[in-house]
Order: sequence, then structure tokens, then C-alpha cells
Amino acid sequence: MTTTRDTPVETVFLPDLCGVTALFLVVIVSELVALIIVITGTGFTSAFYDELALVSFYTQWLGLSSAAVLCIARRPLNGLKERDIAVLSYLLIIAVCYGVAEMAWWVVNPVEGAGALIQLSRTELILRTLSVSAVVGALVLRYFYVQFHWKQRVASEASARLEALQSRIRPHFFFNCMNSIASLTRSDPKLAEQAVEDLADLFRASLTDAQEPVPISDEFAFVERYLNIERLRLGDRLTVDWRLETLPDGARLPILSLQPLVENAIYHGIEPSSSGGTVEIGARFDGNRVEITVSNPINEMGDFKHRGNRLALDNVEQRLKAHFGKAAEVHSQRTAQRYQVRLLVPVRG
Repeated sequence: MTTTRDTPVETVFLPDLCGVTALFLVVIVSELVALIIVITGTGFTSAFYDELALVSFYTQWLGLSSAAVLCIARRPLNGLKERDIAVLSYLLIIAVCYGVAEMAWWVVNPVEGAGALIQLSRTELILRTLSVSAVVGALVLRYFYVQFHWKQRVASEASARLEALQSRIRPHFFFNCMNSIASLTRSDPKLAEQAVEDLADLFRASLTDAQEPVPISDEFAFVERYLNIERLRLGDRLTVDWRLETLPDGARLPILSLQPLVENAIYHGIEPSSSGGTVEIGARFDGNRVEITVSNPINEMGDFKHRGNRLALDNVEQRLKAHFGKAAEVHSQRTAQRYQVRLLVPVRG
């Protein structure tokens, strides 16, 4: 869970009833209750709309007052057992509704028999109010409880899914890298040491928390470390063309999202060719989203390995969707000369 100053109250199954979404739900539920009361009471008579307006005013008063009290009590309830939170919240709803009923009787309906708005006795008004409030309050609290645990389960499943996706980032170049490093230990020990450090950084990154995206600049740094290792094997056959524009500070990506794409570009576009080629890596900001492109030459000597590339693309796309939802997009395009992957991610903050 993201660490913010509001993190403690996230353990309470009560939502933030001071928020717009929760208040909208309270207003809708209160209006539905008023509609049901009027339909089952007077029915569709000539006074239907007048009765609905009066009852709606009363139910909205009950609903919004209860929401306000629960909003205030939400933080103090933090840390209690869920059963205690449910019981106390329910009692608060009943107490608030009783207070509103008493206020309605003594303030709105002060003079008995002089055109009173409330055509009920005080006892009957209070009993009806408490009966309906008890049923509706129990249903609403149950809904909040189920929704809270459903969100927790979804978040837990998403977290496990992200961890599983990240754990699949097992670069197949590992053994090639180790062989290259082994060959350098005698001819160039300093270069071998640097390669070991780059490889360690990559694997350290693959073991970090998959929940928090990292700055895109960090992703580019990881890619550069990976390219340093690949240059040990490919030498002058590998050329990289960086086309990076200035990006906003809020631009972030799930860790190791670019490395699999660059790895694919080398594996499918550079290795099969005896003359090698150029991998182009670009990034720009269009005002709403960051666009990142990775392209490689098409191997003219053989078939392009679509399936292997698709596995990496699917992995990256699933991770982006898990972090950014529908706002993130992954596109691939093949021309006569090059194959390009394009990522579109929103900027937060």
C-alpha cells in the first residue's frame, strides 16, 4: 500500500464519506428510499410529487447527517476490530436518525393541528424513522464491508500478479554474459569487474518491489547497463541511437519495462545479422502522455520471431495495464526495414 498521510484510515472498511463519490451514493440511496416510501404509502396519486419532495427532503437530511457523523468518526475508529467498527457505526447511524427525527418533530412541525407538515404522531414518526434507518443502515454498512474486502482481494491479486510478471524477467542472456565475463577476467579484469557490477544491478532491480513505478531516467540507466553487457558479446555489431527529449519529473514506468523490449530488439534484429545494426530508443512528451519507442532492423536472412517478441510485449503490456489501467497503451509495427514497439504511459504528479 502506498505510504501517505492517509494510510492509517485505509484499514477501516468505511469509505471516506466526505468524498464526492461516497456522498453521491448516499444521495442516491436516500432518494431511492424516499421513492419506495412514497410509492408504498400514497401511491401515484395527484399529491405524489408533493409527497415525494417532502419525504426526499427528510431522507436526504437523514442520509447526509449520518454520512457526516461517520466521516468524522472514521479516523477515531481506525485500529478497532471490524466487528466493533460495524457495531459502533450502526449505533451512530441509529443515534443520528433519532436526533434528526426529534429535530424534525420539534422544529419543522412545532404546532400541532395548524397545518402541520408531518401527519404522524411523534412516537410513530420516530419508530418509522428508526425502523427504516435500521434496515437501510445495515444494508449500506454491509455493502461497504463487502466492497472493502473485495478491493483488498483485488489489490492482493494484482500485487501477486505483478510480482509473478516481474519474476518472469529472467534475461536469457545471463549465461552469455557470464561466459563473456569469464573470458574477460584474464584479458581485461577491469572491464570484467564493470560487467559484473552491471549484471548485479540488473538482477538487483528485478528483485525490487514491483508495486512502485520508478522514474523513466532510472529505466534508461538500467537499459544502459544491459547494453554495456551486450556490447561485450556483440562489439561493433551493436549500435544504439538514443533519441531522448526532455521528460516531466512525474514520468514513471514499472521497473525493468524497457529492458525486455531492448533485449528483444537485439535478439531478433542484431544477433541474426552478421553486420549487426542499430537499435533506436526514443522518448518524448506530447503534453498528456510519454511516448517511448524501441525499434530494430529486420533480419533479412531469416524469419522474424514473432512469438518470442510477443511474449515480452504481453508481459510489458500487462504490467503497464496493472499500474496505469486503460491509459497505458502498447503498439507494435513492422515495416519493410524495421520493427518498432511504442509505449504510451500517462504522467502522474
